[in-house]
Amino acid sequence: MSRVQYVNRFFLILAAPAIGLLLCLLLFPPNLDLQLNTQAYTSKSSLQPSAAQLLKDLDIAEENAKSTSKSLKQTLTLYNQTTETMSSIVQKASIQAQRPENIYDKRIRSKLGLPIETVNSDKIRIELFRVNAMTYKGYAMKVKLKDPSAMRMSLASETLGSSETTLKAAQRHQAVAGINAGGFADQDGKRYPLSTTMMDGQYLTGFQSSFKDLYFVGLNESGKLIGGKFNQQNQLDKLQPQFGASFVPILLKDGKKTPIPAKWKAAPKRAPRTIIGSYKDDQLIVFVIDGYNEAGGSGATLEEIQGQLYKIGVVNAYNLDGGGSSTLVMNDRVVNHPSDGTLRPVPTNFLFFK
Repeated sequence: MSRVQYVNRFFLILAAPAIGLLLCLLLFPPNLDLQLNTQAYTSKSSLQPSAAQLLKDLDIAEENAKSTSKSLKQTLTLYNQTTETMSSIVQKASIQAQRPENIYDKRIRSKLGLPIETVNSDKIRIELFRVNAMTYKGYAMKVKLKDPSAMRMSLASETLGSSETTLKAAQRHQAVAGINAGGFADQDGKRYPLSTTMMDGQYLTGFQSSFKDLYFVGLNESGKLIGGKFNQQNQLDKLQPQFGASFVPILLKDGKKTPIPAKWKAAPKRAPRTIIGSYKDDQLIVFVIDGYNEAGGSGATLEEIQGQLYKIGVVNAYNLDGGGSSTLVMNDRVVNHPSDGTLRPVPTNFLFFK
């Protein structure tokens, strides 16, 4: 065997396995579709449990959602029922709380009679009554301040030394009602408020210690009537007055009659009067008594007014400037009959607002 033949045989032997494999593949080709289907089935079989679990989880989630929705509806229903119940309880409690007040108010009305005129708003309720006693006539005005801002004191022309009628003051400030306030002193053709006078929480002419029969009366921050004699400024400041004026004398204090000085019993004996007071529930009462002059022959004595106020349950009462100054204005008109025949200009007025 030649060298070339030996080499060819060597490579033929090496290639024999590969040639044999190639001949097998050519003679017996494999079934590829079967293999692919087998793989797909295997893959599908492995996915089926996952899909089934997912569907099961979705069913469970749906049931939970339905249960949660039902629970929320029940909670909302319970909340609404609770809210309605609480509202009912609050309403009943409010009615119960107002019942004593209403009973007390009816007692006051029973002693004053039927109102001849009424003003009612969110800030104030005013009821006007006639006063027909044996020896005098006039008007009573019961006032409930629902808001402290419903009552203020005015200073004529906002200037010390000026004066204006109660009607003009009410019109200028657009008040629904008004009465004359503190006393005054005339000097050099001008009219000044008497003694301690306050507006907007400030002293107009400084604090003046109470002397003789003078007193101070006004309203505090809460809309309650305050008054009395004060020897030192801090005594009055403790009551937190917002406004007020001075005059003489005090008629009732803390439900008791106060002694009326002999001077004021006789000078004059009878006269037109303006009085402001309060009940134990802090409602205000105003009396304006008519008379035809200041000579002492008409109007009411202070003792008569004191007795009537005490009889109808007034706790505190203060006599304001009287005589020709006594004026009651309501709904843009003068209700009473001022003794001067015309309205007297005064420095200060108490005004009431809707």
